[in-house]
This record gives sequence, C-alpha cells and structure tokens, in this order.
Amino acid sequence: MTGVRRLALVGAGHAHLHIIHHLDRLRAAGVEPTLIAPRQFHYSGLATGVLSGALEVAAARVDVGALAARLGVAYLACEASDIDLARRRLILDDGTEHEFDRLSLNVGSVTRDRRGLAADPGVWTAKPLDRLLDLRSAIERFLRARGRSPSVVVAGGGPSGFEIAAALAGLLERHRVVPDVSLVGAAFGWAPAAPITRLTRSLARRGVVVLPGEVLVRAGDHCVLSEGAQRPCDMLVLATGLEAAPIIAALGLPVDGRGRLRVTPELRSINDEGVFAAGDCGVIDLEPRPMAGVFGVRAAPTLLCNLTATAAGGLEPYLPQRRWLSIMDLGDGSGLALRGRFWWQGRSALWLKRRLDVGFVARVRRTA
Repeated sequence: MTGVRRLALVGAGHAHLHIIHHLDRLRAAGVEPTLIAPRQFHYSGLATGVLSGALEVAAARVDVGALAARLGVAYLACEASDIDLARRRLILDDGTEHEFDRLSLNVGSVTRDRRGLAADPGVWTAKPLDRLLDLRSAIERFLRARGRSPSVVVAGGGPSGFEIAAALAGLLERHRVVPDVSLVGAAFGWAPAAPITRLTRSLARRGVVVLPGEVLVRAGDHCVLSEGAQRPCDMLVLATGLEAAPIIAALGLPVDGRGRLRVTPELRSINDEGVFAAGDCGVIDLEPRPMAGVFGVRAAPTLLCNLTATAAGGLEPYLPQRRWLSIMDLGDGSGLALRGRFWWQGRSALWLKRRLDVGFVARVRRTA
C-alpha cells in the first residue's frame, strides 16, 4: 500500500466517532485509519440520566466494536499503555505494538484525585463514566440490603458535583427513600449567583445538603472535612475536577497544568506535526477552554479535514466558541440550562437536553 498514511485513532471520543463515519473521505486522501479504543463508549451527556435511574444503561452506551465493523473501519479493542514517538509505535495493553504515521488522540479525561482518595473501595469517581454505572449498582445493592439511603458525600463544588448530587437524589427518590446526600465544595463560582442559589435551595428540599469546604480523608463510615468537621459517609463520590487521561503524559510533548496536550488551532501538537488531539485531552494554546463535550463535537469536522490534508497542506483552524450551552440533568424531570449569563431551570431545559443528547447518540449509531 505504497503512499498510504497509517492513521492511529486512539480513543473513541466524540471527535473520533465522527471521523470513522467518513472512511471514504479518509481513504480518498490516502489515509488508512485504525481505531484503538475500549469496546464500549459511554456518552457523558446521558451519564447522569442513567445514574438517576431515569434512563437505562443502554441509552448512553455505544458498542464501538460493532459500529466499527459495520462501517468497515479497522478496530483494535485495546487501550494504548505507552507511546514511542521516535519509532512511531503504540504499545497496547494487550502487549502488542501498533505502527503509525499520524496519531490522533481523543481519549477524554479522568477525575483529578490529588489526595489519593480513589484507592478506597468505598470511593467512586465521576470519570471514567463507567464508574458512575458501578455507583448506581452499589447504591441499589445497599438499598436492597438495608432499606434506607446510604450516606453519600459528593466532593466537588463544580457543575459535575451538583449534577451528580442531583442525580443521586433522583435515584433514591425513584426507590422511594429519603436521600441522604451531602455536596462539599470549595467554591461555587461556575455560574451566576442566582441559578446557584435556586439550585441549592431546590436540592435542599430534596435532602441534599450543600456545604462549603473540602473532603480531606474518608475514614470508616465518615469523611473528615476541612477545619475538622465530619460527615457520615457510606460512599464518597469524587467530582473534584478533571485532568487529561494519563496516556497524554507518555508522549513527552508539552502539556498544560491539567495534563492536556498543547495544540495549535489546527489541533496538532505545538512540537510534533504528526500528533493531533481533540476533546478533553487537548487544549489550544491561544484559546483555552474548560473540559466539556461540546468542544470535542465542534472540533470533529476540523480534525477530519486536517487529518486528510496533512500531505498537501491547507490545514484549517478550529476556533472554539466563547459561549456555549450547557444543561444539567437534575434527576427529577427538570434541568438547569446555562449559556453565559442567561439561564433557566425547569422541565423544558431537560426536554432540550434529551433531544440534543439522544440525537447525538442516534447519529453516532447510524451507519448509513
């Protein structure tokens, strides 16, 4: 296959799921892709809907292997454990190696755990998303065994912490028990004061206590908070911020403070023109944005264009929007929508979220 450029697509995130639907375009440009990713993709936009029990697990899950087979894309059901850039080889977790000419990374993010709390078996993390599915199962087992809500502490005062706390309240409400959920966070400045105040009050009416501070340690059946306070804690959930998946560090290329690969507006490494990244694992040097799925979705067409144009030049820049719509699923049939200073809370917000998220999953699953 003289002249064919071997493209390794590592990770089945939002951007790569878009790219594999354009196999003809890749091959027409002399690019032969191989997708390297776990067999299941868990869509973040529906994860809390599954956690709350409003949705079945299958609603947020895409069978990557089956999709790749239907599309005719070469697929390896593995994860990259190391990268040898000098030899242009991936070391996979099954012990094999995979050679490439171009590398694109769309591996998402993991929960930041600066205190090492996640090693405790009673602790769950917000990411990887399959941990939230494990959490739902653990709570349902607890309910069957004891007939009451476990004391759950959610660490992290950002939007993920609030959304997870609301989803847990929804799960417990669906099982007809009174929620015992505490949300502990250092700062709540991720949205204007008015929606945070309304959200905090609505959660309080549902049994979710919102507390300022930080979880320092989990000891037995309680958590120790900053300044020595304690909370009962059968289960601890970490929503303490995100950082890039560890494989990014293996590149040895420049990263930012969250471990994200620093890329140009064309989505390629500032130090290696053959390495690209999109979504949570990359950050544009001059246009930094938070880790949110919307950027992986919006970057996908630009990434596709540039992966097919690297031989002839003509790369296009991706300029992420400065404002974007985010909608939180509050677990009770309502949502909280935010876009800049504009916001609203209610059932219409959740209706819009479901329409967008279910539509995305349907488009990904479609093969014709």
